[in-house]
Amino acid sequence: MEQKTTQPDFWSDNEKAQAILKQTASLKKEQERFRSLEAQLQELSSLAELAQEDDQAFQNELESNLSSLRHQVVEFELETLLSSEDDAKNAILTIHSGAGGTEACDWAALLLRMYLRWLENRGYFYQMMDLLPGEEAGVKSAVVEVKGEYAYGYLKAESGVHRLVRISPFDANKRRHTSFASVFVYPEIEDNIQVEIKDEELRVDTYRASGAGGQHVNKVSSAVRITHLPSGIVVQCQNERSQHKNREMAMKILRSKLYQLKKEEEEKKLEKIESQKKKIEWGSQIRSYVFHPYNLVKDHRTGVETSNTQAVMDGDLDQFINAFLSRKD
Repeated sequence: MEQKTTQPDFWSDNEKAQAILKQTASLKKEQERFRSLEAQLQELSSLAELAQEDDQAFQNELESNLSSLRHQVVEFELETLLSSEDDAKNAILTIHSGAGGTEACDWAALLLRMYLRWLENRGYFYQMMDLLPGEEAGVKSAVVEVKGEYAYGYLKAESGVHRLVRISPFDANKRRHTSFASVFVYPEIEDNIQVEIKDEELRVDTYRASGAGGQHVNKVSSAVRITHLPSGIVVQCQNERSQHKNREMAMKILRSKLYQLKKEEEEKKLEKIESQKKKIEWGSQIRSYVFHPYNLVKDHRTGVETSNTQAVMDGDLDQFINAFLSRKD
């Protein structure tokens, strides 16, 4: 079959050409992975014949390789389900504490740590774009940029309200508390996707960052808050020392949010996506984390649960994400 790149007008639309090349590279990589899995299966078939001779060394090797192959096949199957045009993109992960002051801020911080551990386990690159600390402990909100294949496709499964039940470390009477925090994930748009942002539609405010006292960031107004007047979207960044860098990062977040809004309007998905942003309160959670009077993490959408709460808080989220992506609506 004739390659598209040989067509005379292929490069007349550079944006379209780049999209085709990217799609071609992705399909080629998918084909290579399938062939690799086939080759591994053939090798295991040969190894199984040797293991039948009651050779313990071959049996141990077979079990180890079979477990690895099973994991690769499950992951490959999941990626074939991630067929949305945004699924393969980088992601912007946002976390907001619910009502409840210090308790809720501490829960948001625990969630942030959990996701950073998951990102590290999967080998994703991440960068903190904005972090607003709580008044006494924890964080009020956090924005994390995540780079890696299918980052958005996987992380979108985490969008929703997360509920925690535990004995509060901030309560002198050791009473049980319930806390809420919300997670929402946006696809990060590429530079070649056009989102028109006019200077006259922006209000840019600068202020001093709220880091620890005495740091350089507190001595100058380096933090940036940008309000997009037509949509009412407000973004901010304070993690960089340079005001220019903070503005650049804030504009990146704004572009992503406006792109998402544009898609929702064009595809009439606004109501569906906004319905995921439920109130951060009782009855709207997608997952509950119970640390007292027993240990249990349960996803209310899929029914998947585990009593190993420590592993979950250390980033073991694949069982929940995989079940959500594999579910049949």
